[in-house]
Formats: sequence, C-alpha cells, structure tokens
Amino acid sequence: MAQQSRPGGVQSVGRALDILELIDQAGGEMALVEVSAASGLPMPTIHRLVRTLVDRNYLRQLPDRRYALGSRLIPLGNSALDAFGSRSSSALADVVRRLGESANLSALDGDMLVYVGQAPSPRAMRMFTELGQHVHPHCRAAGKALLAQLGDDEVRSILDRIGMPPMTAATITDPDEFIAQLDRVRREGVAHEYGEMEEGVVCLALPVVGGTANLALSISGPASRMTEALQERAVPVLREVAGELATQLAV
Repeated sequence: MAQQSRPGGVQSVGRALDILELIDQAGGEMALVEVSAASGLPMPTIHRLVRTLVDRNYLRQLPDRRYALGSRLIPLGNSALDAFGSRSSSALADVVRRLGESANLSALDGDMLVYVGQAPSPRAMRMFTELGQHVHPHCRAAGKALLAQLGDDEVRSILDRIGMPPMTAATITDPDEFIAQLDRVRREGVAHEYGEMEEGVVCLALPVVGGTANLALSISGPASRMTEALQERAVPVLREVAGELATQLAV
C-alpha cells in the first residue's frame, strides 16, 4: 500500500514517487493493474502519472505493456551515492585508519537497508558491500541500529512485509527475539551482528544521531580480528565519528 501524503506535500508528486517505489519493490517492473491494486489509486490516475513518468524517462514501457524503471533514474542514483560518498569519505577513512576494519554508512530506504558509503580495510581479507544495494535489515548490525530507532509496532510491520529470511544458522528469524534484541540496542546504543549475514563475519554499528538523514555507521571484519577488545575500542571511535557525520550531513 502506498504511503499517505504528508500534510503540506504535493499530492501528485507524492503519488508519482509512490509508483516508482512500488515498482522498485516489485523487482523493477509492474503492470498498470498491479500498480493500481498496490497503490489503491484508480486506473485513470495511474495512467496520467505513468505517462508523465514515461515522457520524462523515469519509467519505460516494455513490449508486453508492463512498465519498468527508466534510464533517468540511473544518473540520479549515482549522483546521490556520490554526494553521500564525497561528504562521508574522510570520516569513514578515519574509522578504517583507527580500527583497521572496513567502515560502512547505511540508511533505511523504505523497508530495506541500503549502503550509501564505504571505506575498505587495507587488509587482504576484508569485507565488501555493494553501494546502492538493498538488503534485509534484520541480519545486519546497521539494520538493527536503524530499526531500534523505530517503535516496536512499526518494526513488526516492516518484518511482516519483507520477512526474515535465514541467511545463516545464526540469523534471527523470530520477530519476538528480534524485538528483544532491539531493546538491548536501545539501552546500549550499539548493535552487534555475529555471523548472521555471513558466517565468520562480525559487525558493529550505531546510529548517526542528529543528522537530517537516518543513517548508521558500522565496521565489519572476520571474527578472528573482531575480538571483544577491538569492539570495546571501536565503540568510542564510532560514536565520535558518527557525531562528526551528523554535523557534516546536516549542512
């Protein structure tokens, strides 16, 4: 179901963005009748909005008359990633210099987690993430750090919509257990991930509080290096850099 327009917003713009997000969530293409059913909008309204988006290359019509995301979105997405990267690159590089492990900046995009910045570790064995990739948040420390900022009911709604697929034997797949872990994240201000996305990988994350965007800063590395001692040393470093990022990205 499409999100309700916020007070003061332009309804047609909100509806057009809803359509793009629905098509993205459906894997990149949908039929008009599917868009109408998912959004709750009447077909005449869908036709007008989709025709405008096609004319501007934000959507394209396929031979089978379905609609797919258009080429105009590619440079916009790349520019958005570059903007995040350019404003956060020095801070992420500072984390890597001080802790020796890969640093990432993530955000919630709808119900999914998306990586918007990264600085890789200089070590031969290191963790990589694909910028712009949308992933399930329940099995990532960054996802936990961000979901902990929401209320339990909202978190449950997200989990109901996208599910909790098991990535490894350690992945939390029970909503009640996950909510209990978020309570701990709220108390401690730090989220942990122990092999829940990939076996042998440990990740530590905390939210970037105070900025205009809802972001999480994290480090990840092999369990053999992400010892308790390193994690204890990492928390104040991440808090310091998260504060710097909140200031930088709010400007």
